[in-house]
Amino acid sequence: MKGLILVDIQNDYFPGGNWELVGVEQSVKNAQKLLQKFREEGSPIFHIQHISVEPEATFFLPDTEGAKTHESVAPQPNETIIVKNFPNSFRDTSLLSNLKDSEVDEVVICGAMSHMCIDATTRAAFDFGLQCIVIEDACATRDLEYKDGTVKAAEVHAAFMGALAEGYAKVISTNEFDRVQV
Repeated sequence: MKGLILVDIQNDYFPGGNWELVGVEQSVKNAQKLLQKFREEGSPIFHIQHISVEPEATFFLPDTEGAKTHESVAPQPNETIIVKNFPNSFRDTSLLSNLKDSEVDEVVICGAMSHMCIDATTRAAFDFGLQCIVIEDACATRDLEYKDGTVKAAEVHAAFMGALAEGYAKVISTNEFDRVQV
């Protein structure tokens, strides 16, 4: 059975937030489509919410508006919410046991950031024996500073999607996934 994992689609990643991502508004529109499809099919949905516990953290701070799940993908009462404190959504959380309890053996992953939590979560899911699908246009990231330059978000995203597609996940678009039955 397929389950949807929405990773860190939280207010701080949106305009006006503390850590705005490039293309986040378009990616969340695609995440909404996925969420609607899973809701219509009655398939398991898991909302991952990152809460920063590091003293130097500047976003996803506890008890702030920025840490709340964005209203566009707000969980419904029957959907699982999992709070995490690390990039890997499985680390020190109940995600794996929740997936097993729901008999999920294939996960559809979307959210943010492509180069951090999407990457870490997908690789962990694969290591736990799950089949993984990453919806590349329902993920977002940001420019990264490296050495003496800036790596543009589009390049960061493409590099990480390419790396995940090399054995860890089937990386496809929302439109491609729309043609697949949940």
